[in-house]
Amino acid sequence: MNQDQVKKILLSIQDAPMEFSLIFSGKKSNKVNGLYKPPTQEIILHNKNFTTAEGVNENGLIYTAIHEYAHHLHACKNGGTLSTRAHSTEFWAIFHGLLEIAEKKGFYKNTINESSKLSKLTNDIKEKFLKHNGELVKNLGSLLIKAMDCCKEEGIRFEDYVDRIICMPRVAARMAMKMAQYDIDPKIGQDNMRFVAGISNDEMRHSAEDALLAGKSPDSVRMQLRNFKQEDPVTMLEKEKLRLERTIESLTKRLAEVEKQLDQSQ
Repeated sequence: MNQDQVKKILLSIQDAPMEFSLIFSGKKSNKVNGLYKPPTQEIILHNKNFTTAEGVNENGLIYTAIHEYAHHLHACKNGGTLSTRAHSTEFWAIFHGLLEIAEKKGFYKNTINESSKLSKLTNDIKEKFLKHNGELVKNLGSLLIKAMDCCKEEGIRFEDYVDRIICMPRVAARMAMKMAQYDIDPKIGQDNMRFVAGISNDEMRHSAEDALLAGKSPDSVRMQLRNFKQEDPVTMLEKEKLRLERTIESLTKRLAEVEKQLDQSQ
């Protein structure tokens, strides 16, 4: 597989709005497998890093190429430049999205599930720890809700109960209570439950939870919510029109009052 073939694969995964070049350095690097240079829009792959005794690890090469291509697409969204924090939430969302497409098109193969040993570890992590911890915090939230009701009945400040009796940060207590109130699925894990519980909009919260349960990465879900929040131009214009109409109506009334006062003072 040469550099032209790799570039063709990247463009087949997703077209780029700005031109870029892909170069095999012909070298081996102990620091990185590849890099992206925004000023020159160059993807440089240290292809010797993927050469083994068995041959070329093309799957690893494509993975790195997609990673660097994600930087290019991210730069394209920002007029060809990148901030100092290149590995942002937006970047990871772009990268994970490209990997999904690459897998579906057969350009990249996710070999994680082919390892029986790793699959067992994955199942243990998800069931015995992520889900279990999520259930514990959710149950804690249910008990805290009951404690809050008891405090109301007894005329006790619930905040004081949390601060000095439970000795628990209020933010953590409120978040656990929201997890229980919203009935968030513990399968997504405690950290993701905390993230989902912080979403007040019901539709957005359910959408985020469903996406996480479907296997979407947290960064991808965060970007999905960010796009969800962005209203279409027509809706924004309609709201602005309504605000302007109300402002004009208010100013018109005020103008009539001022004119009336002027007439009376003459």
